[in-house]
Amino acid sequence: MKRIIPLMVLISLLLAPISALAQNYYFALPELAVDVYWNSDGSISLDYLYAFQNQPSGHIIDYVDVPLPTNDFDTSSIQAWANGQALSDISRGDYQGDGVGVAVGLGQYAIQPGSYGELRVFIGQVRNMLFLDPGEDEYASAVFAPARFQRSITTGTTDLTVTFHLPPGVLPEEPRWHQSPSGFPSEPETWLDEEGRVVYSWNNPQARPYEEYRLGASFPLQYVPDQAVQRQDPAGATSIDGEAILACLVPLGFVGFFVFVIVMSVVADRKRRLQYLPPKISIEGHGIKRGLTAVEAAILLEQPMDKIMTMILFATIKKEAAEVKSREPLELTLTTPLPEDLRPYEKGFLEAFGLPKGKQRQKALEESMVSLVKSVAQKMKGFSRRETVEYYRDIMKRAWAEVEAAETPEVKSAKYEEVMEWTMLDRDYDRRTRDVFRTGPVFVPVWWGRFDPGFGRSAAGSAPVSTSAPSVPRGGPTGGPSMPTLPGGAFAASVVGGVQNLSSQVVGSVGDFTSRVTNRTNPVPKTPTRSGGGSRGGGGGCACACACAGCACACAGGGR
Repeated sequence: MKRIIPLMVLISLLLAPISALAQNYYFALPELAVDVYWNSDGSISLDYLYAFQNQPSGHIIDYVDVPLPTNDFDTSSIQAWANGQALSDISRGDYQGDGVGVAVGLGQYAIQPGSYGELRVFIGQVRNMLFLDPGEDEYASAVFAPARFQRSITTGTTDLTVTFHLPPGVLPEEPRWHQSPSGFPSEPETWLDEEGRVVYSWNNPQARPYEEYRLGASFPLQYVPDQAVQRQDPAGATSIDGEAILACLVPLGFVGFFVFVIVMSVVADRKRRLQYLPPKISIEGHGIKRGLTAVEAAILLEQPMDKIMTMILFATIKKEAAEVKSREPLELTLTTPLPEDLRPYEKGFLEAFGLPKGKQRQKALEESMVSLVKSVAQKMKGFSRRETVEYYRDIMKRAWAEVEAAETPEVKSAKYEEVMEWTMLDRDYDRRTRDVFRTGPVFVPVWWGRFDPGFGRSAAGSAPVSTSAPSVPRGGPTGGPSMPTLPGGAFAASVVGGVQNLSSQVVGSVGDFTSRVTNRTNPVPKTPTRSGGGSRGGGGGCACACACAGCACACAGGGR
């Protein structure tokens, strides 16, 4: 039933303390986990798992009230298990907690005083959980708050894990996570699940079972139906579902603080992208780590993986370790034996191309990139990431400045060849290359023919190659043999084409490839072996649907 409630009264209700349920219950909650599946129809599925350690003085835990974030849920989709055994006593009518939810009867598996037990509850469909992101109109905001319990009936701390599975189709680089609550790491663990869905997972091993923790993420609206995303309508802002209000309460005196939290959360919740560098690299040391190669600096600057592999390709060609045999499909001819001066990541890259194309090659390239990322992380130990990043960005800027300052095409081309790998650290390097050589030709490097198998031949639609213009010989500014030229745009396009060939023909989706690397360099926390429940997630929790990234809600549940 809809009720009209003044807006300020609504806000004042959002965080009010909840009356105690049954004071004679007394238990510890050593572990609570919940997987939240944000579905393509805009609903969510919840998979709860929580562990009870009933205290010797506590009442038998025979029922558990499971609060739900909205009253629009499908009761027939709910299943429950106690220590792996299916339960059938699931009822809305027996629910005695605050707000809306269901009661799960444990029956013969009730947890006796002094005993331990696990309960898993799966809720297949809960609706009205998405809201328009206040920070960007084209994003949906998904916020969830797991269970909290009465302080008087709980003891100890909880190892709390909340895992979001974002809607199918969301690309790894598109979503962003919201600011984490106190006690959680600033960034969640990220990976792709078995269905290829982007996963964010937060863990707080010392959570207080009576405190509220709100976690959130945002993703593009295009992945859910428009009607599934609720929008704040000033004209109808006072129209509220009365039953839903009962789940969320707060003193009027905190309204100002509440609004402040919203504003600060919106400011703090920026677009975040999946990162393949391990989190420990962000722990600041002192001083600059000098001596990194351009490829290693690209890892530190978290350049796209396909560009990094193109830089490695150029490096191996320069060392005469490889030659591009064909571009479509991209195949290399490797030098036998390989030169001894190859770096480990160069050798790993070439060894991958010695394998049959397809999954074998992709897997070997993945292994090579994982080793490279871990190597850079190891080299950065004890050094300041911030200072080191600025140091290599400055090298990139100075490289461009030297090229742009050259007064003739010959000198400009020679300088560009010298610093080419450093200019590629610029995310806009292809446009800048075109701009730098817009008014003159590029005198291509002597190794260019090993990168471009069509070099020196004219073909329909391709830029002609000139061998008549004078060039800077390797021995000095005058004399020596001439070198061929290409128009600046054709040269830049050829470099960009190399990146595109690596991404489209070798690794497939760059986002998926990067995420597989991330799974290795930012490994997923190990989940303890559980008896019974069978999967992560479990019952007895609470979630709140909120109209913004910074909203708050408070719910209670547990034995009764």
